Amino acid sequence: MRSFLRSLFSSAPTARSGEWRPFALTAAQAGRHQQWVEQRIYRNWLGPYFKAYHLHRAGAAGRRGLRAEPLREEGRQGAMLYYDDSINPVNFRHFYELVGERIVGLGYLRAAADECTRRHENLHEHTYKLHFKPPPVDCPDCGLCDQRYGLVTLDLVALNGQPLFIRLAANPVLEPGFTAAVSFEELLRTVFDEPFPTPEEEVNRLEYTQF
Repeated sequence: MRSFLRSLFSSAPTARSGEWRPFALTAAQAGRHQQWVEQRIYRNWLGPYFKAYHLHRAGAAGRRGLRAEPLREEGRQGAMLYYDDSINPVNFRHFYELVGERIVGLGYLRAAADECTRRHENLHEHTYKLHFKPPPVDCPDCGLCDQRYGLVTLDLVALNGQPLFIRLAANPVLEPGFTAAVSFEELLRTVFDEPFPTPEEEVNRLEYTQF
């Protein structure tokens, strides 16, 4: 079962045009991101996106505020978190990194971090993609390989340098020998259910204009 899990991350994803290549933060970027995390700037969006997602599911989404909705893809559970101009691209990129760090904080292994640019005439679409897999450990109760929430991917897509959305998705492993996956709703709650920002945290978000 562990070899099956490894095989799902053994190669980089394919692209119609352009090439996928690994990405990593520079030392300067990592330092700015650490400060961003320490100031808890993420509280400006974790809780609000969580609320927006559930308002949409309940059919009560409004025209104001952040937009989030369930992912509509066969075989995958997930959420689409749409960019809002009130965030700014720098904060959105920090937010993307933060969500990935929170998934690692749940015990997941970051299996790959890749980026790709696809060009369409005068447009260029840039995608960051993170792959996460659960650690190869057995469930103590049943002896099956514990897949937790399944295989998790996190994408950030931008068009001509303008962020469009963050996509968080989980693919349950349906092969024999694995535990049933915990629901995506529980993953979303664990990662996003945070208190709303303090007035200081709201003001500090404006400081970040360079990633």
